[in-house]
Amino acid sequence: MKYIINLLIVGAIGFLGFMLWNGINEPIKFRAELNKRQNVVVDRLTDIRTAQEIYREITGEFAPTFDTLLQVLKSDSIPFRQLLADPSDPTNPDKFIVNVIKHSALDSINVLGIDLDNLEYVPFTNRATSFALQADTMTYQSTLVPVVEVMTRFSEFMGPFADPRFSMYEKDYNPNGKLGFGSMSSPNLEGNWK
Repeated sequence: MKYIINLLIVGAIGFLGFMLWNGINEPIKFRAELNKRQNVVVDRLTDIRTAQEIYREITGEFAPTFDTLLQVLKSDSIPFRQLLADPSDPTNPDKFIVNVIKHSALDSINVLGIDLDNLEYVPFTNRATSFALQADTMTYQSTLVPVVEVMTRFSEFMGPFADPRFSMYEKDYNPNGKLGFGSMSSPNLEGNWK
């Protein structure tokens, strides 16, 4: 009987020790995983924003779908404008000639290190989930301007940490919260990450 009571006490001490260790380790592990995953997703969103800006430079608007975005970036050219002083009128320094030079958009994308094949997919989802993309035009200060919004939810890339109970470790964490850039209500390409 004495051995059974000792085993129960040792078992209880072991269980309480594990619970204490887990109570300390779980928040640390969650924060590290949140930071790692969020940084990777922000990097992908930054690449999408850069690709959309290049697309806008080529077409004058934002791409409404990833297929359209990729097609133009793989096959079209970016116009670069040079302002040159007019050699026929050296007395007027305010007179310029605009020279347009086109460079392959795909070459620029490759130099920037943007992976077009995985651009639309949310990291940590094994290419199962794409970013939500919207693009249109709106009237802003009496001018028609292109707008774009690209978003994903934390629950889509947080894997086992997508449970709402983890919000007790990080006050701003909401698995249904969105991470992205742009706005459909204003010409804004800012990201909502810190």
